[in-house]
This record gives sequence, structure tokens and C-alpha cells, in this order.
Amino acid sequence: MEWIKSLNNAIDYIEENLLSDLSCQDIAEHIYSSSFHFQRVFSLLTGMTVGEYIRNRRLSLAGQELIMSNTKVINVALKYGYNTPESFTKAFSRFHGITPNSAKKEGSNLKSFNRLLIKIELKGGNIMDYKIVKRQEYTILAKTRYFTAENSAEGIPKFWSEYYEDGSSEIVCGMLGICEQEKTGCKEFRYSIGCECSNDAEIPADFEKLTIPAYTWAVFKCVGPMPHTIQNTWKRVYSEWLPQSEYELIPDYDIELYTDGNNQSKDYVSEIWIPVKKK
Repeated sequence: MEWIKSLNNAIDYIEENLLSDLSCQDIAEHIYSSSFHFQRVFSLLTGMTVGEYIRNRRLSLAGQELIMSNTKVINVALKYGYNTPESFTKAFSRFHGITPNSAKKEGSNLKSFNRLLIKIELKGGNIMDYKIVKRQEYTILAKTRYFTAENSAEGIPKFWSEYYEDGSSEIVCGMLGICEQEKTGCKEFRYSIGCECSNDAEIPADFEKLTIPAYTWAVFKCVGPMPHTIQNTWKRVYSEWLPQSEYELIPDYDIELYTDGNNQSKDYVSEIWIPVKKK
């Protein structure tokens, strides 16, 4: 449960510095985490990105300030991180449904977005199919790209589409999606598409070999259409399995394994592999 405490410490830090120029890297460093791991867990457990949380909190407080004071709109805009009245008005109207000037009128209806407190409610009765597997070091033949936490949600699906469109999948099957979590102090992480290979396998153009370290892995079976099933399993890994398990996550590689077949079928099977160690 230590990482739940860390997430709440991160939210405390956000609240204390809400009017500052906050970056995900700064917040992650405050809790001694990689930016990648922090943002992934935050999004899985809250259903929003860190950026969305910060933006919603600022706009909520800006609305309160407009109706409770005579402060000018331009001053409120600058205070909450907007360089121009136009950009503030656009964001404010999208969030509250009315303009900042309208918000200053008596009787205006505004939206409130309160501070988060992350809690894990431990429940029984839900089945998760998993196994613990020890694997020695092995080699992956893959095509790789680098992403930031900010561009990965759009960039990784695009990478997969291009992998099949440009014929890469006919050279090396796209059986594995390998994510190498960023290390503290590094803004990018490496994401790879490929499959396992022998050490002496030839390396096609635009591909490279990756060495996956020897680890104990928790392997979670996912049955159902993509991408909903595997996304839901990721959320359950963090919200249900890890808090109650005798294992803890090793923040290094994690792997998604995709089998042949119709990935929209209710019977489609995929797997999540995460490296773990005993608590």
C-alpha cells in the first residue's frame, strides 16, 4: 500500500503548488518515482490524466474566486496559469459552461472539482486469472520508438497501426508490446513491438534486439475484445491485485502478449506480464 500513500503525497504536492508551473516530472521526483509509473497509476486509478486533474482544479478555484471577489478576469487568468484572457475564457467556458464575465454575475451556476483523495477499497469475490513465472534472460527482436507520457496515448496506437500498414508485421510478427519504463530523470520511455528470438537471429533493417532481464513475473490472463479487456485488467492489477498481493511491482519492463485470432472476439486471449518481487 506504500504506493497509495505516495500518490496521495503527490496530490498534496500538487495542491501546495497549484499556482506554480507544475510538470509531471517534478511531481514524480517529489515521491521518488519515475514520471511514467506515476502517470500510469494516476490515470488508471482516477480515470483522468495528471494534466486534466491540475487543469480542473485550477478552473474550479478560478470560478470560486470570480464569484467571491472583485478581481479582474485578466488577473484571475494570469494567477491560474493562462497567458491571455482569450485562452482562459475558452478553457473556463468549456469547464463551467459559462464565460468568466458571466460567472461574476449574481446567481451564476458554476462547477466544483474537489481535491482527490485516493483510497483502495479491498473487496473479495472477483476472480483474476494469474500465475507467477520465473524466466531467465531472453531476447526480443523488435522495432522501437521513444515516447513521453504526454504523447504516448496517441502515439503508441499510431505506432501499432503503422507497424501493420508498412509490412513490419510480415518481417517480425507483432506478438509483443514491450514498455521499458523511464528511469528517474529521463523524460522519455522506450516502447517496442516484436517477438522473442534466438540470440543469433539476424536483425532486419529498422529492427533491434532487446534483452529482457531475468525476473519473476506475474502473468495476468485477459479474455475478451481489445482494447477494453486489457485496459480493464491493467486497472484491476493496480487497484485489486497489487494492494492485496504478497508481491510488489519492479518498475522496469512490462509486456503485453497478443495471440493470433480476432481481437474483437469475446474469446480473444491476451496477457499482461509485470516483473515482481516478494514484499
